[in-house]
Amino acid sequence: MKNIQIRLATDKEGSCIIDLLKETALWIKNKGIDQWTYLLDGGEDEEIIQCIVNKETYVVINDEEIMATFTLYLDQNDWDKHIWGEVPPDSIYLHRLAVKPKYMKNGISKEIFNWINNNIQTDKKYLKLDCVCGNEKLNQFYQNSGFEFLGVSNEHSKYQKLL
Repeated sequence: MKNIQIRLATDKEGSCIIDLLKETALWIKNKGIDQWTYLLDGGEDEEIIQCIVNKETYVVINDEEIMATFTLYLDQNDWDKHIWGEVPPDSIYLHRLAVKPKYMKNGISKEIFNWINNNIQTDKKYLKLDCVCGNEKLNQFYQNSGFEFLGVSNEHSKYQKLL
């Protein structure tokens, strides 16, 4: 898509980001995929707001509308430790990558991956993420986007990509 801007989220955008994540979670649920249902009842609202305050959450904007969001952790959070175990501190972790359903299939996620590669200044070597094993389309998408499948932990596929 043309004219998209990616930037850090502002404190004022917290409710919009939560709404976008819930909209995406509902879309996923309606597709029969068991992923992100905890977001629908506010399961991570506080963490989402804290990530915005900590300047870890980004928004993708087109014509002043937030069309996507993602969060980057420079260090493992508790979930990452649960999925990846204690690993060398050579990675950043991508969480809550969500594109509004009406903007899906427009290459926005690939734009995000390119933006991360070109704009995040870090000495880390890898971008890591995980997703539920049962979401076949999402797993295939990550593999098609250049992520290496590293195995399964707690019913989640683990992926990494060189930065």
